[in-house]
Amino acid sequence: MARDVLNGAERLMKHRDFSSAITLLESRREIYENNFDYYLLLATACLYAGDAGTASVYYQRAREIKLTDTNLLLGQAALFLRRGDTERAIQYYLEILENEPDHKIAKSALEFIRAKGDYNTICRWIDDGRIERFYPPLKASWSKTIWSAVIPLAACALGVFVVLLVVNVRKSHVNGSRADLSAFVLSADESKNAQEKDMAGSVYKFILSNKEITESYANAQRYFQSYRDNAAQVEINRILNSNAVPSIKQKARLLMEYLAIPTFDTITDNPSYGDVAGNVALYMDCFAVWSGRVANAEMRGTSYRCDFLVGYETPEKIEGIVPLSFASNPGIASAQPVRVLGKITTENGRLCLEGHAVYQSVHDFLEKP
Repeated sequence: MARDVLNGAERLMKHRDFSSAITLLESRREIYENNFDYYLLLATACLYAGDAGTASVYYQRAREIKLTDTNLLLGQAALFLRRGDTERAIQYYLEILENEPDHKIAKSALEFIRAKGDYNTICRWIDDGRIERFYPPLKASWSKTIWSAVIPLAACALGVFVVLLVVNVRKSHVNGSRADLSAFVLSADESKNAQEKDMAGSVYKFILSNKEITESYANAQRYFQSYRDNAAQVEINRILNSNAVPSIKQKARLLMEYLAIPTFDTITDNPSYGDVAGNVALYMDCFAVWSGRVANAEMRGTSYRCDFLVGYETPEKIEGIVPLSFASNPGIASAQPVRVLGKITTENGRLCLEGHAVYQSVHDFLEKP
C-alpha cells in the first residue's frame, strides 16, 4: 500500500498532474514522516507546480535525512536559480559534479549561468517553462532509483552497517527524535513552582509567569527535536535571563550542550542583525548567516580578526559593524562581498561574531576557460 502511493504520485507527475500528486502525497504525511523518498518526491512535485516556498520546506526535510542525493541537490539548486541566487546554485551544481563528473543537467545549468544567467533571463525562462530543464527529471522512475541503490548496497552489507551506524549516531531520524531528553523533563514540583520565590536584590531581563517559564522550556525541547536549534537557544536564553528557579536554569544549560553547529544549508531561524542588536541576550550563542564586507583585518598569532560591515554588499547601506574573529585565517577577500556563518557572542558588552564558515562567489572560477 505504502509503495503504491509513491508509485501513484510518480505516474501523476509523469502526466504533469502535479496538483493531484501533491494532494495524494500530503494525504499520507503522517505515514511517511521522516521518509526521504516521500519528501523528495513531494518537494519535486511542488517545484514543478511552481510552489517554490513549499518545495524548499520539503527539500530541507529530505536533506536532514540524506545530504548527497543527486535529485535533491538538483532540486535545491533549481530553487536558488529561480531566485536569481546563482552563487548558491553553483555550489550545488559543483557538488553534483564532484560525485558525478559527467552529469548532463548540472553541466548544462552551469553553462547557462556562465553564458546568460542574469536575473532577467532567468525570469523569462521561468515564465516560459524552460527552467524545468534544470529540475530533477520526471522520466526517471523513483522506484527504480531506490532499487538501483538497494541492490549494490545489499552486496556490501558491512558498508551499509557502517553508514547506518554513523547516521544513527548523528540523528535518530528513524523515530523522529534526536537525543533522549527524558532526564531533562521538569519535575512536578518544578512545573508547579517554576518562579524564583525571593527576587529581592536580583535583576532579571525577563520577568516570566510560572506558565511562561514552563512553556518556554517545553518549546526549547520541541524546537530541539525539530532541528530548530536557534529557536531552542532563544528559549533557553529567555529562561537563563529570567526569574526561573535555579534547577530549571541548570536543565536549560545542559540542553545547550546538545545543540549542533549548523552549516549554510542547515541553519534554521536565522536571526537578522536588527533583531540581535536590539536584544543581544536573547540571541546569545545562536548562529547567524549575515552578508557584508570585512575591513581592518589582521592576524593575531594564528587567529584572524576584522570588522564585519553587515549589509554592506554594495556601497549603499551598513546595518552595523560587528567584530568578527576566526581561529585561523579564513581567506576572505576584502574587496568582495562575503557571507559569514558565525556564533553570536559578546566582548566587553559589545556584540561580536565568532566565525565558523565563509562563502564568497566562485563566479570568476567559472569564467576561466
